[in-house]
Amino acid sequence: MATQTAPTSTTLRQPAAVPAWQPASLALLSAALLWAGWPVHSAPLALLLLVGWVPYLRMEQLLVRSGASGWRVFRYTYLTLVLWNAFTTWWVSYSTLGGGIAAVVLNALLMCLPTMAFYHTKRLTGPVLGYLSLPIYWIAFEQLHLHWDLTWPWLTLGNGFAEANQWVQWYEYTGFLGGSLWIWVVNLLVFRAWFGGKNTVAPWSFGPERWRWVVPVLAVVVPMSISLSIGRNYQEKGKTAEVLVIQPNVDPYNEKFSGNPNFIPYDQQLTRLLTLTEQNLTPQTRLVLWPETSLEEHYFEDSFDANPKIQRIRQWLGQHPGVELITGYTGVLRYAGAATPTVRYRDDLGWYDVFNAAAFLPGPTGAPTFYHKSRLVPGVEKIPPALTKVISHIDLGGTVGSYGSQDERTVFRSVHEPALRVAPLICYESIYGDFTAEYVRNGATLLGIITNDGWWSDSPGHLQHIQYATLRAIETRRDVARSANTGISGFIDQKGQRVSSTGWWLQAARRYPVHLNTEETFYVRHGELLGPLMQILTGLLLAWTIVAAARRRGALQAPVVGTTEQ
Repeated sequence: MATQTAPTSTTLRQPAAVPAWQPASLALLSAALLWAGWPVHSAPLALLLLVGWVPYLRMEQLLVRSGASGWRVFRYTYLTLVLWNAFTTWWVSYSTLGGGIAAVVLNALLMCLPTMAFYHTKRLTGPVLGYLSLPIYWIAFEQLHLHWDLTWPWLTLGNGFAEANQWVQWYEYTGFLGGSLWIWVVNLLVFRAWFGGKNTVAPWSFGPERWRWVVPVLAVVVPMSISLSIGRNYQEKGKTAEVLVIQPNVDPYNEKFSGNPNFIPYDQQLTRLLTLTEQNLTPQTRLVLWPETSLEEHYFEDSFDANPKIQRIRQWLGQHPGVELITGYTGVLRYAGAATPTVRYRDDLGWYDVFNAAAFLPGPTGAPTFYHKSRLVPGVEKIPPALTKVISHIDLGGTVGSYGSQDERTVFRSVHEPALRVAPLICYESIYGDFTAEYVRNGATLLGIITNDGWWSDSPGHLQHIQYATLRAIETRRDVARSANTGISGFIDQKGQRVSSTGWWLQAARRYPVHLNTEETFYVRHGELLGPLMQILTGLLLAWTIVAAARRRGALQAPVVGTTEQ
């Protein structure tokens, strides 16, 4: 009689390997859905964001079930994220090829932090806590990405509803991170309904088969219905004042700066601004906005009014009593010593900072108010201190360092119209929710955006940028006046609707009677709550995951009790 031997590890059934085409296809599908749902595609396509992560979740599930290594999971996760970044923000390469590549490659790598933390948490603690950890890790990462030196929050998930902002009127309570949470919750619920049967992830299965889609559908319909109700019932608030925005359309690559092949002298650029303003001014106009770096030559702030171009502007303002002006300029502030981390030195100037700045001129004689851009573009306007020390020893033919900035949010307050208090937002500062809300907490009744979107040519970049401003209007319930060098300029109301706008690459201007709301939304009063909460929960989750890993390691190393050598 033959003896029966116990099966060895080599005879046990091994998980079936996943062919390379399958996770690669799912990665491509997820990236394509997220791109197609992103602004500035048709608003209804934003629904794709609510299912765009499902292929990624299925990919990760299949890889784990097949016994794939963590390295393989990382590779396909990174493929998903780098494709999404490339499809959506490729236009950054227009301004700088290296910066465009870095924005895609490095941002995708950073996005692997929350996704791989989810993978390890699920592996060590089980699927229930694992899947719950994913939105927590992701939003904690988005909160970090809003506040550190390498900040690039363009692809914060909540921005994805900018084209369909009628669905997220509740951002006045949650801010745009509420949209990020909504996207992840719906994606997880759809994934659970679709792939949560007993043969996949048993802890996620629930209820009779015919009811499994009820919760995902409700998770879409209920927030959308609440938003539509808020939008229908909301009424514009505040006194009105006529604002004029100017779009001079000076090509930043060929005309705007000295050294450009078809450089337009700065005096002529100023003439264009004044002429466009004069042609579109009415007796009711109270405020004029000119774009970012309209005045490009370095303007010394300690002798600002002594500059001939400022004197020319002051003279023009004297011809139009009651009109006030906000303009972008490049500012220089001199110090007695090395006063700031970004300070530079030249023998003829001494210690000084350079700023991308905005100035408020309240008439022909009133003292100017200055604001120095605070959210600087990494690598272009801001170089991390460690990198500055490295490249400062390299002769690059000019000065090396970051622009200066300021910590507080300066509000420009009208002398003639007390209700008119403007938040000066320069360039991509308008994509930061809580940052913008700080202006409103400081008394701003109008969001004034000055920008130069010509760096991105006629690409999705400038279109996404103006759409993101609609979310700031909803979060703060403030009108937006936007002056862009090459477009798009115009106005957005308190419900996030674009009520008047110019075309792209035109000399143009727009006027509109903006509402000056003085009430504060819940989001403005309380600031960003979701991001810090998720960061706290992330700390707890990571600690629990480390404990789980230690217990597993201890269990594997412990001797087996009660066995005897055969």
